Amino acid sequence: MRRRTAISVLAALGWGSARAGDAPQADPALQAAIAGPQRTPAYVARDGWRHPYETLRFFGIRPTATVVEINPGSGWYTEILAPYLREQGLLILAGPDARSPVDYRRRGAERLQQKLQAQPQLYDRVRLTAFEPPQQLHMAPPGSADLVLTFRNVHNWAADGDEAAKAVFHSAYEALKPGGVFGVVDHRLPANREQDAKVKSGYLHTAYVERLAQSVGFSLGAASEVNANPKDNAEHDGGVWALPPTLRHKDKDRERYLAIGESDRMTLKFVKR
Repeated sequence: MRRRTAISVLAALGWGSARAGDAPQADPALQAAIAGPQRTPAYVARDGWRHPYETLRFFGIRPTATVVEINPGSGWYTEILAPYLREQGLLILAGPDARSPVDYRRRGAERLQQKLQAQPQLYDRVRLTAFEPPQQLHMAPPGSADLVLTFRNVHNWAADGDEAAKAVFHSAYEALKPGGVFGVVDHRLPANREQDAKVKSGYLHTAYVERLAQSVGFSLGAASEVNANPKDNAEHDGGVWALPPTLRHKDKDRERYLAIGESDRMTLKFVKR
């Protein structure tokens, strides 16, 4: 399903500098959140492609952290982060404004609010901030977050132009404490393929994302292959959305796309200097 080296496994667990003979220390609370009954069954079915435990450990999550999740969508990672952080940490969801003049954004905000309100025992301590670039870019008080995380969103910002994407990265930088981490997962375009300005395929060059981060002051802390998928060549009619879980073409070539699985993804950890 994916290629992983011994080094990337250690890195994914936050043990990139571990001594020989050391064993990665587990995080039972994170394991419990991932295995919890609050998770939507269809979301759990994606774990084999998205590796939430390894990914969050790679980013350095801990239960006392203040974490910003940008554009949480329907809450795939929120279902894990909220119960994990509820007692000792803080989860801030930076997403669409419920008062947005844009209909699909407003509806997205309303769906997320309904999800949170349906289970107050899990989500009552989650904070919401309106984040709609380029107009609304404030995601959290300056210097307040230990981690800012975004999953498969950079390609959307890049579609609005380099400066628009750079503004989001700058906002993440401002929200983080010194030494804080900006964790990015997105669809990876092979380096020998041209990235079009509007990112119509949904795939990005890793080097492009790294340049964006470095342009606002981040340094690259580490990269992991935990979400790599060598079966994905990033050449699909309809872009990344031809693959599961979207399956844009429905029954057409369905089995072929299911056999590929979800996209090949970069997993990058940027550090605020």
